[in-house]
Formats: sequence, C-alpha cells, structure tokens
Amino acid sequence: MAKETDMLKQNGKIKLNYQCVTNEPLIAETSGNGELKYPCSKLDKEAIKQSMAAHLGHTLVKSLEQVTHRDWYEILSHAIRDRIAERWVETIKRNSQQQRKRVYYLSLEFLTGRLLSNNLLNLNAYDVCVEVLTDLGLNAEKIIERMENDPALGNGGLGRLAACFLDSMATLDIAGYGYGIHYEFGMFYQRLHQGWQVEQPDNWLRYNNPWELPRAEFLYKIKFGGTVLVHQNAQGHSHYHWQSEQHVMAMAYDMPVVGYQNNVVNTLRLWAAKSSRGLELSHFNHGEYWQAVADKNRSENLSKVLYPDDSTEKGRELRFRQEYFFVSASIQDILRRHQDYYSDICHLVDKVAIHLNDTHPALAIPEMMRLLLDHFNQSWDSAWDITRHIFSYTNHTLLPEALETWPITLFERLLPRHLQLIYEINRRLLLQVENRYPHDLDKQIRLSLIGETPYKHVRMAHLSVVGSRKVNGVAKLHTDLMKSQAFADLHQFYPDKITHKTNGISPRRWLNEANPALAQLLKQTIGDGWLTDLSQLKQIEPLAKDSEFIKKFQQVKQHNKQRLLAYIKHQLQLSINLNPHSLFDVQVKRIHEYKRQWLNVLHVIHCYNKIRQHPHENSVARTVIFAGKAAPAYHRAKLIIKLINNVADIVNHDPLIGDKLKVLFIPNYGVSLACKIIPAADLSEQISTAGMEASGTGNMKLALNGALTIGTLDGANIEIRDQVGKDNIFIFGNTNNQLETLRGHYQPWDYYLQNPDLRQVLDLLNSNHFCQQEPALFQPLFKALLDQGDEYFLLADFADYIQCQQTVSHTFANPAQWTEKAIINVANMGWFSSDRTIQDYANDCWQLPYVVK
Repeated sequence: MAKETDMLKQNGKIKLNYQCVTNEPLIAETSGNGELKYPCSKLDKEAIKQSMAAHLGHTLVKSLEQVTHRDWYEILSHAIRDRIAERWVETIKRNSQQQRKRVYYLSLEFLTGRLLSNNLLNLNAYDVCVEVLTDLGLNAEKIIERMENDPALGNGGLGRLAACFLDSMATLDIAGYGYGIHYEFGMFYQRLHQGWQVEQPDNWLRYNNPWELPRAEFLYKIKFGGTVLVHQNAQGHSHYHWQSEQHVMAMAYDMPVVGYQNNVVNTLRLWAAKSSRGLELSHFNHGEYWQAVADKNRSENLSKVLYPDDSTEKGRELRFRQEYFFVSASIQDILRRHQDYYSDICHLVDKVAIHLNDTHPALAIPEMMRLLLDHFNQSWDSAWDITRHIFSYTNHTLLPEALETWPITLFERLLPRHLQLIYEINRRLLLQVENRYPHDLDKQIRLSLIGETPYKHVRMAHLSVVGSRKVNGVAKLHTDLMKSQAFADLHQFYPDKITHKTNGISPRRWLNEANPALAQLLKQTIGDGWLTDLSQLKQIEPLAKDSEFIKKFQQVKQHNKQRLLAYIKHQLQLSINLNPHSLFDVQVKRIHEYKRQWLNVLHVIHCYNKIRQHPHENSVARTVIFAGKAAPAYHRAKLIIKLINNVADIVNHDPLIGDKLKVLFIPNYGVSLACKIIPAADLSEQISTAGMEASGTGNMKLALNGALTIGTLDGANIEIRDQVGKDNIFIFGNTNNQLETLRGHYQPWDYYLQNPDLRQVLDLLNSNHFCQQEPALFQPLFKALLDQGDEYFLLADFADYIQCQQTVSHTFANPAQWTEKAIINVANMGWFSSDRTIQDYANDCWQLPYVVK
C-alpha cells in the first residue's frame, strides 16, 4: 500500500492529511535489477506537497500548530533537496562510469548566495513552488527570499567569481568539484555604529543549513610541526617520514551545485576542523574545565573565520595553518577518490585537473609532491612531472602586499617537510636558470622561490607559477601587466605558460535570479536561450531605438529602484526620503584605497559645494549608494567608511540640498544585497587606479543589469568598452602607461594649488565640517593625498572625473538617450558569461576532451 500525503487549506487554515504505512521505504525502493529507485524526483505540485508533508512529520518532527515561517523554508528546502539528491547521485555515477576527467577548483572563498531560489530556478521549479506555498496560504516571497541566510563562505569578488564558475561547470556538464573551508562564522557581519564599521560574528549556521550534508566518513589527519626522519632502503634510496607533533582532523561537508535544467549536480566540498581529542577527562575531573577543552578549541579555530586578522604574529600563523589545513584535506581527498576508481596513480594526469584560485591554495603543490614521494613512492622526476601537469593557477592581483609570502621560520616550525620540498624545487629551478642565463645572479634572485628581504620567505605566487602547467590573468590588461611587470622574468623563462582568461559572471544568478523583471522582459522579447548562451542578448540591440521596448525597459528599472528603496526603508529605517527618479549612482565592492571610494566621496563633496553655492540652479538629482566591507585591520579603509557616513549625515540633512543629492552606505554587502542593489543601479562606479584592478566582476553584473559604467581604463572596463562601444561608457582618467610616466615626479600639491574646485573640496575635508564632534578626524586622509604622495593618484584624476560626471548628468537628463545606451550595454554582455570563461579554462588549462569548443 502506497503512502498518501497531502496538505490542504480549509477555512483559512492549513490542514494536513497524512497516512504512512511504516513498513514501506520512505525515500527509495529497490527495482528488479537491484538498483535504488527514487520516488521523489517529480517536480509537480502534488509531489512537492507530499514531500513537504513527509518532512514536516519526519524531519522537523512538528505538528502544523508549531510551524513557523522558517520551518516552512526548511520543509520546502528538504523537499527540493530530495529531488536534487537523485540527480546528484546519478551525476557522480555517470562521471565514474564514463571515467571522465575531474576538475577540482580550490578556493578559500565561495560566495554562493541564498541557495533555495537559485536551486528552484535551475530546476525550473520556482513557479510551481510559489503556487504550492500560495495554495497553502503562505507568503511565498517571504519564505523563499527572506528566511535563508547567505552562506558566509567568502568576502568579495574572489568568492563570487568562484561560485559563478561552479555554476557554469555544472551547467556545462563538467565533472567539477569545489573545495573550500566550512567557516563557522565567515569573515564578519558588518554593522555601523556612529558611522564606523563594527565587526560581529556572522552566525549563518544558527538555524542549520538544509543544503549541506556532513560526511563524517571523509575524515583526514592534517599534520603540523615535528621533524622529518630519513631512512635508506636496500637500494640506497632515501625515504622521508614526517613525524608530526600536532594534528587536527578535517571533516567534509558537501553542498550541491545544480546545473541549469540539465539534471547535473556537482559537489562543493567544505572542510571543518575537528579535534582528534575531545574532552580531556583528567583535567575536567579536577575542575580544570578550560584546559579540558583547550586542545579541541585550538584545533577547531582553523575553520572558525575567514581571513583571520594577520596584523599579529598569532593571526598570521592561524591563517597559514588554515591554508595548509584546507589544501592538505583536499589533496588527500582527491588522491583517495582517484584510487577508488583506478588501481594506481599512473593515470592521474589524464583524470585530474586542479585549479588554484589565487595563491591561498599554493601549498597544494608541495603537498601533492609530499604525498606522491612519501606515500606513493614515486621518483622525484615522476612526481614533479605529474604535479606540474595537474595544476593551473589564476592570479587575481598585482598588488605587492597581496602576493602572498610566508616566512621560512613558519615553514620550519609547522611544515618542515614542505620546506625541504620547496628548497629542492627551487634548487632544480635555479640550475635551469643558470644553464639558460650563465652567471646572471640578479636573474636567479628574481626567479628564486625564496626571497631574502626583509626576511627570508617563500614567494607563493612564484611557487604557483613554477608548479603549474598554465597560469592566467583575468583581463587583458592584467595579463599584459603580469607578463611585463609582476612576473616578467617568469614569463621570459616560461614564455607559453601565462595566458589570458577574462572573468565572467553567471547569467542565471546575476540576471535571471537577481533581476526577475528584466529577465521576464527578455524572455518575452527573445526567448530564454540567453540563459545558457548569453550572446543571444545581442538580439535586443536593434530595439535600443524602439520606443515601446524603451518604455518597458524604463519601467523595469523603475520597479527595481522602488524595490531597493522599500528594502532600504525597512532595513535602515532612514529618517530621510529618497527620490526614486534620481540617478542611482552605485559603488559596491570591497573597501580599499586603490578602488578609490574616497574619490567618489570627493565628487559628492564637490556636488554638495556647488548646490550650496547655487541652490536654485537646476541639476540632475543623485542618490549615491555605497556598500562594501573593510578588512578588520585596514584602518584607513575603515576611516573611508566613516567619512562616507559623516558626509551622508551632513548632506542628507541640509535643507539647501533637498532631494538633489542623497548619500547612503548600506551595511553588510553580500550576494543577496547585491541582487537588490545592482538591478536598481543607473550608474556603475568602476574608478580604480589604472593598472591596479585585475578584472572586476561587479562592472559586468551592473552592465548586464542596465547600468552605464563610469570608469578608468582598468581591468575588464577596457573589454566592456570594446564590447559596448566607446559612446556607451564614460571613461576618464590617466591610463596605466600615463601613470607610470607620472609616478617618478608626481606632485599632488600642484593639482591642489591649480584647481580651485579641488582645493575647496580638500579644505572642507580637512576642516571639521564633516567631523564636528571629532575634530581633525579626517586629517589623515588629507595628509595621505597631499603630504604622503597620493599613492593612488586621486588628485591626478579628479578634474577629469568631475568633467566626466557632468557628462553623465547631462546624458541622464535625456531619458531616451540614457536608456538606449543601457539597452546597448545589456545587449553586448554576452562575452562576459562565466560559461564562456569556463569553456576557455576547460580547453586551455584543464584539457578536458569532452567540452565542446
């Protein structure tokens, strides 16, 4: 007898009819050939209702009278996870049967955003689940969009890019795995107190995560410290044994990555640190309760937070331990999986590709060598040949402080075997250098994996380049600068290794989910093929002059602005009114000096001065929106946040300003908040110092959602200009080459003295006008610009930026012209799909034979 499960709404209340014969399997039954069959794969309304009823009673163990909105979110999530599970198992099974080459993407960050809505859309089940919830008398938007916390698994663009890449790998049916860390508290939850950033734990797991599966069977020992013992075998060959003095266990948590309507589900595996020793009972029995759990606490700190504050020696050590913990568990797991399907490791190169997302996972290279040499008894030549053909590496920054280095002393104390291996890799490298460039000591110093000043250290970017088959930059300018500056000697030594792969974004997340109103307009106009082939958006370009389409496009933008304002009103509880018809001028990204949020603030102060001087002059109303986090130890970035908020407080309450200018900083920027801000944006601020932004992906997301870009010729701005046309983007400022020429004789005071508008802005900044309760608060910013060299060339670009902003205002005053440019931007974003990027990786870096070019 089959079970019957139903939920009905009667007399305004939800009623549950549920019968279950207990001797029947709840989830799976056995077919005639011994395989499991899953009755929970259907995505129709009745099947989903049945699953929800089963989870209400069997998973949450609650009656209807006890159910909250959050419970309904969990019930629906488990019902959908049941459907994902079957596809997940089948994907793994098919990949194994076909012996497909697997891609392992190692990243310290994965910012997936909320998963329920994303999974529903990718399963083509969003509308039916809205109907189910509506039938039950529930608020579908509240349950699907508001009950879930964003997984706190990253900070900025690096994590959002990694999540897009996993989405594309699943959609393209690549056998892909993500590997990262199961952070208990993420980086931090950002709040504002009197305008200052305040960091609080991001307790995203407070209500559990229905999308993750703990895999206690995948538990690996991660070793630290100790000594390396050397033994000679009968043939006289040395064998090394690392005898550690500390260890921690890494336990796997799996999350599904659902491809777009193709029944493919890949895996994101995250590692949580677990102590190998729980409670020290002897200490506990003597009342020494802290000591009883001290070892457990020390061990599990490794996966507590993302990017521990490295301004202290203990913080740096924790970050170093964290990086090794993550890569060691991942490499052990990769080799374990390979052994499960193949008898030996001879075919490793043909079946495994490992990608390093920046230098954080660079320790994977010596870890792979350690395991191949010490556990699989490979010769050095064999192990190195395997390693350098398996790995590829993406560089995301040219900033010297962001190119990781680790002190030799840290290796000596915590990873002595890896230091031996790095020394040996370096010795062999320098022999090759000497052969090619005899007696060129300077060349050897520049190419060495070991830096000598200011202290002896390992250059992790050098290690990543030397140990990888392919290395890529993430925009054309960035790649060119890698070859000509940061890695010039390495490029000369390995001329075919560094390649160009422009970043991309997932149209499923960043248009279909983030902007349902625009997505619906596009589907009605050109169909939905753009969801898997973004180049199809080109079909709307002829409509940029069509008055009816322009009107619909404008209505979509206005709807999104109203949606954002409703969120702001609810979340921030502002005492000011924001003008929905104003130009929404948006800068949303990590707070950093080179990203130049403070140049944006200087423009705000300039506008403030002009309006006060000419209050009756007509001007385009602006709402300037900032969002982004500053690293906890980055004091100047935090001071910039304080400046934004203090300027906002003065501007927003000045009666002379009215609604002509408003400024706000929205705290705790993440994927879900981005999905509200980005569709509402009119203007996208991409104003980094030329040559310093590797690529950026926020610029792509904003342009895809119909914002026009104001930016420097930096990162992917250059390629956006090339795609949309120079007349449909606002470019200003010095180029990288011009700044290189200027750098040797730059005099910021000259710009201050020669430009009255700039002088007025900086004098107001230096006065107490924006810090009346905290005198001289912003003088450090004034001095950084004028007395300390203006490292990021704000003053050199100020006049051109102001002029360009005036062009922006003039264009926005003509709605038809502005909308035409916005439509052309959307139409030409096809190149920036992460599907295209991943196809490039698959063919060039990972050498996947089953990906169509």
